[in-house]
Amino acid sequence: MRLFTALRERRPSLAAGLLALRSQTARGQIRMSSSLPVAAVCQMTATPDKEANFSACTRLVEQAKEGGASMVFLPEGFDYIGSNREETLALSETLDGDIITRYTHLARKLDVWLSLGGFHERGHDWKTDRHIYNSHIIINGQGEIVSAYRKGHLFDVELTSKGVSLKESAFTVPGPRLLPPIQTPIGKVLLRARAIETQCFVLAAAQVGAHHAKRTSYGHALAVDPWGVVIGDCGGSDVGLTLIQIDLQALRDIRRDMPVQQHRREKDFYCSLD
Repeated sequence: MRLFTALRERRPSLAAGLLALRSQTARGQIRMSSSLPVAAVCQMTATPDKEANFSACTRLVEQAKEGGASMVFLPEGFDYIGSNREETLALSETLDGDIITRYTHLARKLDVWLSLGGFHERGHDWKTDRHIYNSHIIINGQGEIVSAYRKGHLFDVELTSKGVSLKESAFTVPGPRLLPPIQTPIGKVLLRARAIETQCFVLAAAQVGAHHAKRTSYGHALAVDPWGVVIGDCGGSDVGLTLIQIDLQALRDIRRDMPVQQHRREKDFYCSLD
């Protein structure tokens, strides 16, 4: 909430309501305007082509800025999605490498905050173990990296009945701490539940379509309000974005009327399921 309070103070007036922009929408055609800050939740189709991915993301960020957005959310794998382990590792970079540097320049040029979900960051012991972090990066409007979260709980799954095996831990190391804890939950029901239980706006950028011969994504980048109401959905087929307004006073009213944070218990209150 402090983040969007700061953004609101920096923004000129922005429009009321909800606006979904798809790739077919003429750029600059519609703009939100009101006193409320606006966030853009993006949906894209990343491939192993890093240059093409950066160009696609740049277009989305420019559309979002033209629509009045103060902050733009890009999905996990915005930099690239490799077709195999070797390619995924070979394409990775450090935080001070070319890709993140270009995004800091883009943020500064457009004076917009960026949330970069799931950057393939080379680990501290890259030369010896060739492992990476799954890192979420926040860049402010001055082009400064203001926080980074290295994913701590990696995604390993074996669906034997479907012949699916995904093991993130094979080439990714978990981050040791949260700075701060920024995560992108998966699935509409989970997103709505998380919004309600935390009394937060939940903004979940997503990938959509075919990335390469072995992988496709579901899409439906979502924005959910603190009551669990879906206020933005990019759909399941197109690259694009949805613009949503962050009503901080409404958020304060919800937290006042239903003070769930006061209902929290110490961790010892809960019994183990083991």
